[in-house]
Parts: sequence; structure tokens; C-alpha cells
Amino acid sequence: MALRVEDITINYEEDGVLVVKELDKVVLSKGSWSTILFKYQQWEKNKNDYGPERYSIRRYRKIDDEYRQQAKFNISSKDQAVKLIDALQKWINQP
Repeated sequence: MALRVEDITINYEEDGVLVVKELDKVVLSKGSWSTILFKYQQWEKNKNDYGPERYSIRRYRKIDDEYRQQAKFNISSKDQAVKLIDALQKWINQP
């Protein structure tokens, strides 16, 4: 587990293969509860290559000086990400 929010990653290796490859991240909030938006790709065995870009919003809680994941929401496609962005922009722009 990470000691600092900046050190949190979703990179995940299994049997020498980087199964989840973090491409980028944005720390949305810091503190004892932190929220991070990740851009990542997953290894697809059948294609022997990484799949399309995906996105994940994850919440972490600092317990005993370590950040531990508490919740996550995966955005599985660019289309779903665009719909989420459109909905948020609509709500934010409402009087």
C-alpha cells in the first residue's frame, strides 16, 4: 500500500505480465479520503496485446498511514466516458 496519495498506482502484474497498465492519473481530492481518476489498459491474452483505453475512479482511505482502496467505478469505454462528461457538463451549467 502507498504512504502518499501521489504514490498510488493501479499497475498490476501477474506471472511477469503487466495485466493492468496505468497510462495516466489525476488526483481529484487529497486527505484521509482521496479520490483518483485513472486512465489504463488491460492485457488481453487472446490478442497478446493491450486492449482499448479504460478509465476508473477510485476512492482511498488512509488507515494506519497507508492508503487502502475503499471503492471503485470503472468506465469501460470512451463512449461511456463521453456520456458521463456530457451529463456532468449539463448539470454544472444548469442555473
